[in-house]
Amino acid sequence: MLLTYQECIDKYGSDYQLKKELYKGNLFMKGKGIYSTKQNVSETDIIMHKYPKAVFTGKSAFYYHSLSDVIPDHYYLATKRSDTRINNPLIIQSFLKEDIFEAGIITKEYNGSKIRLYNRERMLIELMRFKASIPLDYYKEVIHNYRNMTFDLDFVLIEKYANLFNNSRNLLDMVQMEVL
Repeated sequence: MLLTYQECIDKYGSDYQLKKELYKGNLFMKGKGIYSTKQNVSETDIIMHKYPKAVFTGKSAFYYHSLSDVIPDHYYLATKRSDTRINNPLIIQSFLKEDIFEAGIITKEYNGSKIRLYNRERMLIELMRFKASIPLDYYKEVIHNYRNMTFDLDFVLIEKYANLFNNSRNLLDMVQMEVL
């Protein structure tokens, strides 16, 4: 079980008692302000506990949705523009406007961890938005996997997400040409 520093203080009573639990081996420090009752905890659990408002996006979301078999070299997280900057070399953060941040957020179980990420339909729109900056072989792999699941996708949702952006017509044309 993961705990923040404040949750540990509430549970153990004081910083001194917290340090005693760490010394005894009943508690393990997993990062600045993050503690665990188990020695081995997944990195995604730690990230979700430390940044509960963040959402996995980009290469991370494609990987967690099994749209790519390439393990991302970083964790790609989206946050609202008003959120603080994440200072972690393992995380690449993108800031989104409030009105587009919430659209498509789901919670998914991945290897025993509950993670927040954008659904497949939202990620298809993100793929079209950033097509020019994605390596071609990676793009082809993800598009190929989208083509294999066309009957599972909700195109009403795709249209809804595309309409959040100024170039919605272009995005929908790209989806139609690339996926359908």
